[in-house]
Amino acid sequence: MRLFILVLSAGMTLLSQSVSAQNPPKKFKLALVQMTVVGGDRKANLNHAREMIDEAALNQANVILLPEAMDLGWTDPSALTEAQPIPDGQTCQVLIGLAKKHGVFICSGLIEKAGDSVFNSAIIIDPEGKIILTHRKINELDIGHPYYALGNKLNVCHTPYGTFGLLICADANTKNQVLTRSLAYMGADVILSPSSWAVPPGHDNEKDPYGSLWENAYEPVAKDFAVWIASASNVGKMTAGPWKDWNGIGCSLVIDNKGKIAVKGPYGADADTILYVDVNPVARPAQGTEWEGYWHATK
Repeated sequence: MRLFILVLSAGMTLLSQSVSAQNPPKKFKLALVQMTVVGGDRKANLNHAREMIDEAALNQANVILLPEAMDLGWTDPSALTEAQPIPDGQTCQVLIGLAKKHGVFICSGLIEKAGDSVFNSAIIIDPEGKIILTHRKINELDIGHPYYALGNKLNVCHTPYGTFGLLICADANTKNQVLTRSLAYMGADVILSPSSWAVPPGHDNEKDPYGSLWENAYEPVAKDFAVWIASASNVGKMTAGPWKDWNGIGCSLVIDNKGKIAVKGPYGADADTILYVDVNPVARPAQGTEWEGYWHATK
């Protein structure tokens, strides 16, 4: 195994592990946990996450994806006082126990305390309970800056279901989708993205349907790199912070490796549900500079 480090401007590093021989990715069942998240209430959120993970495992899910900031809620002020470390915090330990109990991969957003800093983070846990990938959100909205320090790395990890990349919500909305495309260049077959999608009070989904922002961000990358992209968003009213009284509205989304919508969750503050989709990653058609030739040939 070799470790490659690509240094970008502004001090960002992209880390990718390259294996000399990797088995083709296997088809798997993905569960998107579009759950109610209560701001600042870790106990309620972990109890509900446990219930939904148990249900997803009962329904034979192999990989379970939960929302951004699942334990405390996005931009809830509790982040500044209640954030916990990875892997020793309660949130991590509960999720580790559930991954081991059910023999599944679990990906979730959580609020991380590291030294004097707080990060909007996400983890992937393997069926043995090992954290195989940690990501700290890079492209945080300006209203999140008082709560979270920014990450400076991108990562991928290898699983029997292919190479997984990890983003958080607005990381996918950088100019030209640079972070998402970087994960694809690094070998991701599937990109997982815990998210927290919300709308202001009184939003009319019939007049202004929610979701095109994310479809426009995901579809070009999925099509260009033959990669699956999956995002699970929370639901429920936000009770504190800069978006107080906004509604988390779900609309969780999976885009397949052809750039088409594979599944889209229901809209609404009460749209608490689990969505299932069979993900069938394909052998990567190119790597490195070969992508240019692949794009030319498929035009």
